[in-house]
Amino acid sequence: MEFVGRTDSLALLAAARERARAGHPQRVLVEGPAGIGKTALVRRFLRDDTHVLYGAGEEAESELAFGVLEQLLGRDGSGPGNGHGAGAGGRRWADAHAAGAALLEALDEAQGAGGAPASDARAAHGSDTPRTSAPDAPGLSAPATSAPDTPARDSRDTPAADTPDTPAPCTPVALVLDDAQWADHLSLQALTFAVRRLRADRVLVLVVVRDAEDPRLVEGLRRLFTADDAVRVRLDGLGPAELAELGGGMGLRGLTAHAAARLHAHTAGNPLHVKALLEQEGAGLLEALGEPDVTPPAPKSFTALVLAKLAACSPAADALVCAAAVLGTHCTPADAWEVAGADLLDEERRAADVLTALEEAVHTGLLTESPGDPLIRFPHPLVHAAVYHQLGPSRRAALHLSAARTVRDQAHRLRHRALAAAGPDPELAAELATLGRKFAAEGAWANAAGQLTAAARLGPEPAAYEQYTLEAVECALLAGDVPDMGEVAQRIAQFTPGGWRSYLLGRLSLFDLDRAEALLADAWHRCDPAAEPVLGARIAGQFAALHGSMSHGAEMAEWADLAIRLAPDDTATDMIRVLRLSGLAMSGRAPQTLAALAPLPDPALATPAQLEELLGRGTLREWTGDLTGAVRDLGGVFGACHGRAASFRVVAATALASAEYRAGRWDDAIVHTDLALSLAADTDQPHIALYCRMLAAQVHAVRGAYAKAQAHARVARVYAAGGHVNPTLWAALAEAHLARAQGRPEEVLAALGPLLALAPRGDLEEPGTVPWADLLAEAWAALGDEKRAVQALAPYEVLATQRGHHGALLVAARARGTLEVARGDTVAAERAFRSGLKHAAHVEAPFDRALLHLAYGGFLRRAGRRTRAGEQLRTARDLLVRLDAPPDLGRCERELAACGLGPAGSAPEREPRTRGAALLTPQELAVARLVASGLTNRQVARELVISVKTVEYHLGRIFPKLGVDSRTRLTAVLAADGPAS
Repeated sequence: MEFVGRTDSLALLAAARERARAGHPQRVLVEGPAGIGKTALVRRFLRDDTHVLYGAGEEAESELAFGVLEQLLGRDGSGPGNGHGAGAGGRRWADAHAAGAALLEALDEAQGAGGAPASDARAAHGSDTPRTSAPDAPGLSAPATSAPDTPARDSRDTPAADTPDTPAPCTPVALVLDDAQWADHLSLQALTFAVRRLRADRVLVLVVVRDAEDPRLVEGLRRLFTADDAVRVRLDGLGPAELAELGGGMGLRGLTAHAAARLHAHTAGNPLHVKALLEQEGAGLLEALGEPDVTPPAPKSFTALVLAKLAACSPAADALVCAAAVLGTHCTPADAWEVAGADLLDEERRAADVLTALEEAVHTGLLTESPGDPLIRFPHPLVHAAVYHQLGPSRRAALHLSAARTVRDQAHRLRHRALAAAGPDPELAAELATLGRKFAAEGAWANAAGQLTAAARLGPEPAAYEQYTLEAVECALLAGDVPDMGEVAQRIAQFTPGGWRSYLLGRLSLFDLDRAEALLADAWHRCDPAAEPVLGARIAGQFAALHGSMSHGAEMAEWADLAIRLAPDDTATDMIRVLRLSGLAMSGRAPQTLAALAPLPDPALATPAQLEELLGRGTLREWTGDLTGAVRDLGGVFGACHGRAASFRVVAATALASAEYRAGRWDDAIVHTDLALSLAADTDQPHIALYCRMLAAQVHAVRGAYAKAQAHARVARVYAAGGHVNPTLWAALAEAHLARAQGRPEEVLAALGPLLALAPRGDLEEPGTVPWADLLAEAWAALGDEKRAVQALAPYEVLATQRGHHGALLVAARARGTLEVARGDTVAAERAFRSGLKHAAHVEAPFDRALLHLAYGGFLRRAGRRTRAGEQLRTARDLLVRLDAPPDLGRCERELAACGLGPAGSAPEREPRTRGAALLTPQELAVARLVASGLTNRQVARELVISVKTVEYHLGRIFPKLGVDSRTRLTAVLAADGPAS
């Protein structure tokens, strides 16, 4: 299968190779635990290299003098050393220094002709290594690039083979020492001697080891490869997304983001363990990963090692370890000992104590404990899995019942009772369902799904099983953890007809609008809202979502309002208040809706319902032009919504990014679109982030990053193939904004064409919501079709005037001015542009204002009024520089040049993104701002939904870019950049 992941590590190695190519020898240390993929990484990196010297340590040969060096130089001694080889057992080398000198000569010869020999370059740098004349070695490449033919290493695992005899003059030579911890001492000394004397050589030396602090490494080599000027590549486990890719490559389909995350937690991402489990369990692994209460197994080879340790334990230590396994990956010693009582005879328990048993378990490597930590833990999740799965059913059930009597948390008690159950248990099933519904009421969807799934498994009657299953599926949907909606829909379709069944099938069919509407109508017909208000509210909520997907604002608001009245506290209608507020705004009532909203608290103090209203208020503030208020509301909502459903977090991040885009905070918008798309992907719900795709395409387009914009537009287009309103809308706008930025009006028209058919079906022309009429009118005007331009623009102008929407009137005035210029009516054009300037005084959106000034300035320049044109164009330029909008900035510069007016201001003011914060990527800037605001790394990670290690990684790049060495100085640099940073 193809190599998976490791892009950052490969980039580090590639950079080292380029430095070596330039004559700067490189030392690279690749380290990581067994099975993590070190050899695979090196093999992947060197697959196209023309010359590699390869040697690998073997535990059984670690005492064989110069054994590894013989591999590097050719096993028979006739390789690159040409007479200086060791022969059998290394007898031809008097000591490690002589062997190191032979290795240096081999490296000299391997570098070939192409300038001064490397050894001469060393002499010029003052090396004390003597030059030993040696004739050419025609047979150099073959032995040097072949790994030793040892029983423990397949020859196919060598990094390179069958290389040409003479490398290209500037091709660096790679010397690889794999499994250095098992290399013989003399070979390590010889390598150290040679590496110290590399000065201007085109040599890349890679040492691969499990742990750089391994005492078996010689100290000199350790110092060389851990020095500041060495490159260190530390391999950790693959991430969940990479594990999903690995599983797909091995033929295992359907590994959801949630399942991949569980697999990552279970194996720490170790590729060796993951591949072993995938080969061993196949599709059964998916089932285990999909059940939250099921502990997935460990690889058989790993299990055998663990069970050998367990077999050597005393009865007390064995019972303690097994009890801990039943309690989970960690627990208190007291709880484990209490549970272990079910596993010990009275005399065994009296003869032992918990500390003695724990000390024995720690000594054997089955448990870990640390001073000051009240918990004992398994050293690896697979150790826990191996111990748990070796328990027989009777012993496992007895320990789970003992655990149910020991633990204090109700959910944990029920879990242990369920795992101990041998068959249907209606009372226990009812208790689990009650707890699951309680979790659902709190919005804890994943926990609710787990409890309801367990209840369904224990339900004795088909009716109870079906009801619990339906509720569990709904909770899993809200948690974003339904791997195959089609399979789930087929299973539910076999259930007895009823309101819940039709409702859920409708919810699963929202991409088939006609089918979804029919199923929801059937569910509504079967439901008595007075008797079943929760079900009624959920059906109404789905009707609201359905009409929202068709851009029917009034109907969306009506159904959402009904859902709220039926069950105001029902959290399964997540975002129902947002739907209501958005529907009212889409139907032209945004200002009145905002005015009618009651005062809302700070997002950190808000209830779930209030948080929804804050999200809705922020969205409406953006649509009405209050961008400052919108960013404030939506930023607070995003920071406070970590416990909400994934769909809510995606919408919150996207809404914030949208407001930031309009407010000119484009770096922040990029960060938050990336976060929203990542959240959607992590929960296998990419379809909920199509507006975010459009937004990402838009911001990358105005930044001139056309390839990125095109990639986002392409994804949106795939979803638009179904012909539904929202996917079609977002795909069309993504492509249109990209075409506008590129100056291609014919492509703008091609992109927006589908919206002309959709507009009569929904509220797509409401000012402030989805602006596109100006794009269409300007494109028609640019292509000389003024009649169609008027047809596109006039309805929008009427609505914008009726609403008194300054932002919409500004863009309409710009489009009208451009249209009148195309018609040749300069008086009307002047009137339109001046009207736009009046509205601009009330508009925060800097990009809309910049485009107005640019269009007006171009008109004035062509009218011969260069002084006034210069004023408008310089205003546009100032705004575009601050925004960093290269495509439109380029147009503005050309207009200024045509005016005979060079760019105003000093060079630093003219060049965008050259100071301080402008040197950072959007993600780095987001991290830097939060750090400068006083947040800790952990708080930054939580805010941006990334790991602490990722924050540390970004800071490691931010500090050198800005030339700072502390958080205090970072804050000062950002402050010096002013508000733009």
